[in-house]
Amino acid sequence: MIGFRLDARSGVPTYLQLVNQVKHALRLGLLEPGDRLPTAAEVVAALAINPNTVLKAYRELEREGLVAARPGTGTFVQRTLGRVGAADRARLRRQLAGWMRSAAAAGLDREDVDALFEAARQDAERGVA
Repeated sequence: MIGFRLDARSGVPTYLQLVNQVKHALRLGLLEPGDRLPTAAEVVAALAINPNTVLKAYRELEREGLVAARPGTGTFVQRTLGRVGAADRARLRRQLAGWMRSAAAAGLDREDVDALFEAARQDAERGVA
């Protein structure tokens, strides 16, 4: 089950933080079809937020077809966002972790890494080697 966390300084509305965390977990294979999300009451107790905020996030996920509410039993994942198998995802993550260690050893900080990653992503989208 996913454990939510909030960043009050992010400027992102609370309900969107919850939505984004579910989507992130779906992309990484941490949540799969059939998994139950925490109840609104569980999220409210853990994060001390308004129940309507949780319900708004869950409604947005439901609107996108990612989850479905089942009265009396909870909200369940309907589909994943991951397009890569678990083995490929694990291999790519290990490779990326190695690259991150090399970047840190070269003296790059988080902002440098973010900028370099974004530039490489744009190059890949344009087909630039």
